[in-house]
Amino acid sequence: MKDADYIYAVACIRAKEKSLLTDADIQTMVGMKSEKEVLAYLTERGWGDGSANADMEKVLADEEEAQMKLLRTLGVDAEIVDSLFVQELYHNLKAAIKEICTGRDDTEAFYDHDKYGKNEMISIIRDKAFEKLPDQMQKVAKHGLDVMLTTRDGQRLDVLIDRACLDDIEHTAATTKDKFLKNYSETKVVIADIKIAVRSADTRRPLQMIEEALAPNRTFDVRRLAAAAATSRDSVYEFLERTGYKTAVEALKDSFSSFEKWCDDYIMSTLMDQKTNIESSGPIVAFYLAKQNEIRTARIIMTAKANGFSEDVISERVRKMYG
Repeated sequence: MKDADYIYAVACIRAKEKSLLTDADIQTMVGMKSEKEVLAYLTERGWGDGSANADMEKVLADEEEAQMKLLRTLGVDAEIVDSLFVQELYHNLKAAIKEICTGRDDTEAFYDHDKYGKNEMISIIRDKAFEKLPDQMQKVAKHGLDVMLTTRDGQRLDVLIDRACLDDIEHTAATTKDKFLKNYSETKVVIADIKIAVRSADTRRPLQMIEEALAPNRTFDVRRLAAAAATSRDSVYEFLERTGYKTAVEALKDSFSSFEKWCDDYIMSTLMDQKTNIESSGPIVAFYLAKQNEIRTARIIMTAKANGFSEDVISERVRKMYG
């Protein structure tokens, strides 16, 4: 679709934005007494199929399905839709290679995917039919299978495929003509690189392994980040503060849970500009991502309620809303 063709679709989204949860809604949910009370609140707002007996997973799954259907109905370009699920696609590739090489059947290790779900991905890897995969995945799929067959090194496989995934996302950021997709993809790579650096510092990975895991991006020099990660977490903090990520450091010093929240909120901040956009895919994709953020937050709240966490603990974990 051309940018001008999105005007009608964006108008539909503007109407639906009124139904998005606000930060005030989230605090109301945090203050509720039980998982069932939160679930009833969401059901009253149109989540799920309206069934009074639906459980949390059913309501959240129905909401995810409804938003995916909306995304496709509004005619968003396939390139953009595919880019939203690229991490799930590479995850399924990893899971398929591990299952083929270890013989361990783990259905829960796979994401649902229209073209590359568990059965399809397993068949491709078993038959070595790599040509059935997207072009950018074929080489790493073959290499990853060879590595796993010869070494049984699952960690090495993770590094190979995760790096290929980040390179794929960065390639989208560098080549797409869609401004929103460009910014969103770049942000995803930057956040992934920060996470890798912190975990590498904590586990004292060697420099070469860190360099292999980090994906080049156009925001900062990953070679310097790798060198910092090979030194200490404090060195990573110093690097992040110099490159404009002081708030990430503050979250990391609090806890990794706080940092995960910072990551989601940082991505949400990249969506806010789409509220004034009327002629591109941006508002549609931003709405979809906002709904995914709502679903994640609703799951956090209900799971916490079911396990008896206090309101203060839950409040520390809930994400910033788009609504």
